[in-house]
Amino acid sequence: MDALLLSRFQFGFVVSFHVLFPAFTIGTASWLAFVEWRWLRTRNPIWRELYFFWQKIFAVSFGMGVVSGIVMAFQFGTNWPRLTQVAGSVIGPLLTYEVLTAFFLEASFLGVMMFGWGRVSPRLHFLSTCMVALGTLFSTFWILASNSWLHTPAGYEMVNGIVHPVDWWKVVFNPSFPYRLTHMALGSFITTCFVIGGIGAFYLRRGVHVEAGRRMLTAAVIFAAITVPAQIFVGDMHGLNTLKHQPMKIAAMEAHWHQTPPGEGVPLVVFALPDEQQERNDFEVAIPRLGSLILTHSRDGTFAPLTSVPASERPPVTPVFFAFRIMVGLGTLMLLLALVSAVALWRGRLLQSRWLLRGWNWMLPSGFIALVSGWFVTEMGRQPWVVYGLLRTADAVGPQSAWMTALSLGVYVVGYAFVFGWGIWYLVKILRQGPHPHEEGPSLDGGHHTPARPLSAADEPLEER
Repeated sequence: MDALLLSRFQFGFVVSFHVLFPAFTIGTASWLAFVEWRWLRTRNPIWRELYFFWQKIFAVSFGMGVVSGIVMAFQFGTNWPRLTQVAGSVIGPLLTYEVLTAFFLEASFLGVMMFGWGRVSPRLHFLSTCMVALGTLFSTFWILASNSWLHTPAGYEMVNGIVHPVDWWKVVFNPSFPYRLTHMALGSFITTCFVIGGIGAFYLRRGVHVEAGRRMLTAAVIFAAITVPAQIFVGDMHGLNTLKHQPMKIAAMEAHWHQTPPGEGVPLVVFALPDEQQERNDFEVAIPRLGSLILTHSRDGTFAPLTSVPASERPPVTPVFFAFRIMVGLGTLMLLLALVSAVALWRGRLLQSRWLLRGWNWMLPSGFIALVSGWFVTEMGRQPWVVYGLLRTADAVGPQSAWMTALSLGVYVVGYAFVFGWGIWYLVKILRQGPHPHEEGPSLDGGHHTPARPLSAADEPLEER
């Protein structure tokens, strides 16, 4: 347990928490824009109740995302100063652009969105909600541009071991950026979609907030039936791009150790226990040629195995291998549930199917698990590089001692358990209470109306009703 390994644990722990909340707020902000649009079109009070209900969830999640993001940014200086020294001329401006676009846009309109109901016109309030949603997407754009550059650096030159950008268009739109941006944005929307559908199914199963639950579940089913197949298509293109630029990541994902004979293709390893010491798979279950068909779109296609490079150039195989299968397995379950639910909805049987409602309940956290698994594949799969091909992770760590890193890691664990434990408890409390009736609509007459404060959530106990 040296400082390098502990620093990797620490950053992995922090980023695993952080990625959940921004991804959820990206989807929630767009969902709020859709809900308010439906309210303005129909004036149905159910949509207004749903807006205020999800507004509270968005506010709490947004706050936790900001807190975890600030902590993560500190670690670039405290744990990885060499990375900042070598690549700061690229990372720094991209993160600054995020602040100048996303944060400023969100800060300008968030207050109106949270507290302006009844104080500004309905059109202005809807515009504010849309601007907040757009700001979350701008944030995704710049964060993914920075992270993608670490995977596929482009548009730079090295001067005395320091990166100097020479073409910002190539820096931002580096080879993996379009695929990773689309994949992450769709993943965020799908994660939120299954939360919305799971909560709607929960209300329907309990017989409470039935009309709100019906609308949430119906919207989630339609959206999932469209976006989950699209995500699988984008994931396939992303895999082809990764095979071109980071072949060892693909080899680790497939636990592909040795070159196959010409004409036999590469099997798809469904399950195995990779043995990195012996460079083999134990208890392997594989389907012949399917790996070639998926990864190269050819029955006889091949790609570089792990043994084509020294062991020091390979990523950790076991965690990448299993994290990838968790992500793909959950994606397959999402696809099946979305398609079966869409057919049941078309036939008018969705709301009467206890099995489908229970399935949406069980799949509620699936997007979060798939999201974290995907980030494990992405970040662990680029090892031993922190800037692929330019800077090794071992060379980016700072001079901090192991005990100091362990101490700070312990503080993070305790602090996160407290802050996010209470935050998640509060979210559960909001979800258990469900949507509450509000007044007829936005009014500029200064009359009494229900406050839209995000923390005016719940004064009812958590026990089952």
